[in-house]
Amino acid sequence: MKKTVLLYGLLAGVLIALLKLVEYRFLVLSHSFEIYGGIVALIFSALGIWLGLKLTRTRETIVVREVPIAVAVPAATGFVRNEARQQQLGITGRELDILEALAAGLSNREIGARLHISENTVKTHAARLFDKLSAQRRTQAVQRAKEAGLIP
Repeated sequence: MKKTVLLYGLLAGVLIALLKLVEYRFLVLSHSFEIYGGIVALIFSALGIWLGLKLTRTRETIVVREVPIAVAVPAATGFVRNEARQQQLGITGRELDILEALAAGLSNREIGARLHISENTVKTHAARLFDKLSAQRRTQAVQRAKEAGLIP
């Protein structure tokens, strides 16, 4: 009796699997155009997403932060320029005038108008100052000049 039930159960399972296979084949054959279209759409969607992410990737940016260092200068005494340091750095009087104007926050055009020189001459003096003070920006040059005692 157990063998008969087991045999009928096995035959029923094989018959159900065969019917599902026939149903699957019928589904694939009758809807093959839609299936192939879906596969192509899926491939193009994946390619589009990948290409979009690749092309719109943000570039790495380097952020430089300057940390201001407070230089204590006694307010009771007047400012005395460090002449030895000025000579050591090789900074001329005209470059000191440019440096003081930079510290005041003036633009190249404003400095040129105040000192009666051209804007290109201001740029040349500023570039030489940056080299002498080992600075890359105006604020850095002013900070280093204050540390060296060249400007108040």
